[in-house]
Amino acid sequence: MQFLKILFWFLLAFIAALFTYGNWKIIQINLWSGLIADVNLPLLLLVTFLIGLLPTYLYLGTVRWRLRQRLATCERMLADSRALAAAPAAPSVGTVETPIVVEERLA
Repeated sequence: MQFLKILFWFLLAFIAALFTYGNWKIIQINLWSGLIADVNLPLLLLVTFLIGLLPTYLYLGTVRWRLRQRLATCERMLADSRALAAAPAAPSVGTVETPIVVEERLA
């Protein structure tokens, strides 16, 4: 399985290198005040991809963190309830009284 993961990442890197080699063009971006920025197309695509990926990655990270916290809380509560249920009842201390028998007379 590890071999397939490594193979996948090498293929992805190879495809990215081919794309970069084939599309190495300068793009002019018009900025404010007449400024012009010359940016390579692969770099521009990488930056736009990261701008879209990072907010989603941060959101999913916070969701995972919150779910881990909730799971830990539930596991703690379950362990506490099991400990209370498993604890034996304390024996009652006292004397055993003899029962009182009431006899009824029939008239």
